Amino acid sequence: MDSQASVQALRSPERWLAFLRIAIGLWFAKALFTKLSVTLLWGFLPVPTASDRWIHVMPILVAKYAEGNPVGFFRQFMQQMVIGHSQLFAHLTAFGETAVGLGLVFGCLTALASGIGMFLVLNYGLAVQWQGSVQQGFHYALLVSLVAIFASRAGRHWGVDGWVRVRHPGSWLARTPLG
Repeated sequence: MDSQASVQALRSPERWLAFLRIAIGLWFAKALFTKLSVTLLWGFLPVPTASDRWIHVMPILVAKYAEGNPVGFFRQFMQQMVIGHSQLFAHLTAFGETAVGLGLVFGCLTALASGIGMFLVLNYGLAVQWQGSVQQGFHYALLVSLVAIFASRAGRHWGVDGWVRVRHPGSWLARTPLG
């Protein structure tokens, strides 16, 4: 293999976007272990659910974030809607983060996964932006990365989206703009 070809292979932007997609997907997928658990429905059917720990901790965190938040409409939203319906929002965030993580890691419906991720990160950023530049920087970098993943359709390289497009070009998954 000549050295110019190996240098060109290292500079492939689609590979680096796929790497970024997978790395961010792993960050979101940690919710699978930290926010989800399995409950037996009717005593025998295992179904995923938000963990008891997350259902307990989430409203405490949101109350802390809302307490000093200078963005009035968002503070009200957190205090009235999120804390008022904390069990629902605990399930939504746990399932949402897990779905985004798995979608990005496997490159499946990448545009949908990154779009949902942008929505989550925007809300999380609004919740904690007043706590300092570290919070602002983290959420800004995460949001910008998700925009790049969304715009580039990064799942088409090293992902299910690309695999389906090559092997089954007529399938609904290959034709959908969500991948």
